[in-house]
Amino acid sequence: MIQKKICMVGVFATGKTSLVQQFIYSKFSEKYHSTVGVKIDRKEVLLDEGTVNLLLWDLAGQDKFQGVQGSYLRGSSGIFFVVDGTRRETLDDLASLRELVRTSVGEIPAVFAINKVDLLDQWQLGQGDIAALEAQGCHVLKTSAKTGEGVEAAFMWLASRTLKG
Repeated sequence: MIQKKICMVGVFATGKTSLVQQFIYSKFSEKYHSTVGVKIDRKEVLLDEGTVNLLLWDLAGQDKFQGVQGSYLRGSSGIFFVVDGTRRETLDDLASLRELVRTSVGEIPAVFAINKVDLLDQWQLGQGDIAALEAQGCHVLKTSAKTGEGVEAAFMWLASRTLKG
């Protein structure tokens, strides 16, 4: 069986852990639990190309005072960038995270999840922000860890892309 490492990257409280929990267990909790270091989960998925065992590395949320441990990124086949649509600064802070990923593991498949689409009336991001990411060649999907909207599609797209190289 093929095994692929996917790293969940983003600033704190964007919903990285909740997206993983929704994808694996179809569950959502209103309680906020800050990830310390890294939490690793796995899920077996069936794609047209075959069965893939995804190792989901949920990295601790970053802030301006701490950075992603580059060692956690090594060996990644794909990156799942998470942005909170209700907090513009989470998109602004993504540039430095993208650069860290690029210098640590090079150009590998990535998906950009604009999370919390269930709170669309509170969003601080607009279609122009999404279009700007897409213009940079980013694959962007709107997700909701709470309702599950777009979650499976995002993970499955990334899993498939890791097999194509």
